[in-house]
Amino acid sequence: MGANIGTTITNTLVSLGSIGRRNDFRRAFAAATVHDFFNVIAVVIFLPLQLMTGFLSKGAKILAEALPVGDAGGKFHSPLKAAVSEGASWAKSALEFVGLEGSWMSTGMLLLGLALIFVSLTTITKLMRTVIADKAEKALNSALKRSGLIGIAIGAVITVAVQSSSITTSLLVPLCSSGVLTLENAFPVMLGANIGTTITAFLASLATDMNGLQIALVHMLFNVCATLLIYPYRVFRNIPIRMARSLAVNAVRNKVVVVAYILVMFILIPLAGIFLF
Repeated sequence: MGANIGTTITNTLVSLGSIGRRNDFRRAFAAATVHDFFNVIAVVIFLPLQLMTGFLSKGAKILAEALPVGDAGGKFHSPLKAAVSEGASWAKSALEFVGLEGSWMSTGMLLLGLALIFVSLTTITKLMRTVIADKAEKALNSALKRSGLIGIAIGAVITVAVQSSSITTSLLVPLCSSGVLTLENAFPVMLGANIGTTITAFLASLATDMNGLQIALVHMLFNVCATLLIYPYRVFRNIPIRMARSLAVNAVRNKVVVVAYILVMFILIPLAGIFLF
């Protein structure tokens, strides 16, 4: 549950790339934080239920006992992840060529990685504005609006392919920032990413013992149950959307809100939870 919340900080950092453009930043920050609010609401609902009833762990145990373990498992090798790893090795070789090593090498890789992320996302935003004309944009939003299941499926498939929900959701931020996707239509894609990211661990867990399989299923059940409880009902799914939009409006008016939000959401609340339990 904590991993669900913590991984969304990537979206927030990506949204800062458009902080100099008020309207773009408002849409980007709302797209980044709607995922946060959904995950927090899900934890607020399901953590007490799990502590009181153990329904997630019990359900996972039943499913785990019904599935084969041992040599039946495997690991999905993403071609996209392999391509990124190859690019990282080239970058490392280039930095070694200029004489960097040790901590300087680590710092150089980190800075280069961050720079490439922002350049890539900025390029994606510009290309989307050029390639997706008004008719194509309307068709995309119309298709996603027609059925949230389409968005959830798209998010899950992309996340399984890249093995990272952060990549999927971070790509949605510039699309929302540029106005290509509406927040309502990007939301189910993010929920699909939540579900898709558990599949990698599930595939790996099939080759482990019962405990490994059970914890992977707990994560999967948590995300599936949260989606089934919140998204199908308009009154529920509008809660994180409205919270994200309200926060984004305040963030545009006062940038201190952005810093305060990051500190509270990703530092103070986790620390408070540690001390509480």
